[in-house]
Amino acid sequence: MRNIFTLLVISAIFLFFINIIFVIYHFVIWSTEGIHAVFQGMSLSENVYYSTYFKWIILSDVVWTIGLIIFVFKRKQYKTDIDLYYLIQKPIINPKICVIIPTFNEELGIKQVVEDYIKQKNVEYVYVIDNHSSDNTVKIAEKCGATVFTKKNNEGFAHSCVMGLQKALQTDANIVVLTEADGTYSGADLKKMVPYLDNTDMVVGSREIQVLSEKGNQNKMLYLWGNFLLAKLVQIKFFSLQHMGVISLTDIGCSYRCIRREALEKIITQFLDLKTGEILVKPKSGLFAPFTTMLGIKNDLRIVEVPITFKKRIGISKTESDKKDKALGYALEFFWFILRS
Repeated sequence: MRNIFTLLVISAIFLFFINIIFVIYHFVIWSTEGIHAVFQGMSLSENVYYSTYFKWIILSDVVWTIGLIIFVFKRKQYKTDIDLYYLIQKPIINPKICVIIPTFNEELGIKQVVEDYIKQKNVEYVYVIDNHSSDNTVKIAEKCGATVFTKKNNEGFAHSCVMGLQKALQTDANIVVLTEADGTYSGADLKKMVPYLDNTDMVVGSREIQVLSEKGNQNKMLYLWGNFLLAKLVQIKFFSLQHMGVISLTDIGCSYRCIRREALEKIITQFLDLKTGEILVKPKSGLFAPFTTMLGIKNDLRIVEVPITFKKRIGISKTESDKKDKALGYALEFFWFILRS
């Protein structure tokens, strides 16, 4: 089914552009030669109708539509467990939160971020996973009260996230929070994210709400729209004709999330060997957010999005994904990753 979905999406994009080019071509021809054609007793519709290319395009569109219909009915029910689609109550008794903060040269913002999370209700542990910083990130984080784990080499954001999740499971925390060290996310949002864990397994932040975004943040127009469309692609990928799918997404790239301990234990073994500590799956750093979301969906986790505040970054971006030339590359990587996962 994965290969069929990939084929349908790629062919849909191809057919879309073919149709657009065909329409533009005939419009240009008619606008330049239309007067002559009128005197010859011809019309634009006749030119299009008798075109050989038009017949092949119509045939391709029909074949694609048939393929789509077959795929939809084959995917009539993505999940068979009916309980996945309805409200359940799983209250967390005596919540204990472990906050994971991956860092790399974040001395300008780490103090504010650590202090922000330490003061939040039910936060028992704040773990900073340092990716071999060359500045004063480690010293500042330790001074602010965080427990710091320093890696010998810079192995990327995703590796730090996995290491942090592993360390969190070594505590008695029943809620694990993954955030970032650049100050874009707010610890205060835990007050609205954590309560949803009484009904779900994972709560993911959404940065798509304009009135909750600080002016000057990294989410430029192209990034916002691309992120939204890719999120909908994931939603379509796990579409169910009977239940409209198991998740509603608007922000596939947001790393800020809260996970129940038992849910994390269910998925972590698929990208980490708990005995040896070896990372089995190594997604690129920018792909870790969609990776964990899609892994959760595949493993029957109940996932919900919650609007969060999104602030201007402190310091310089390490990925530069907010720049137009970099953003396009990230979008294509996201697109292909979603199709093939």
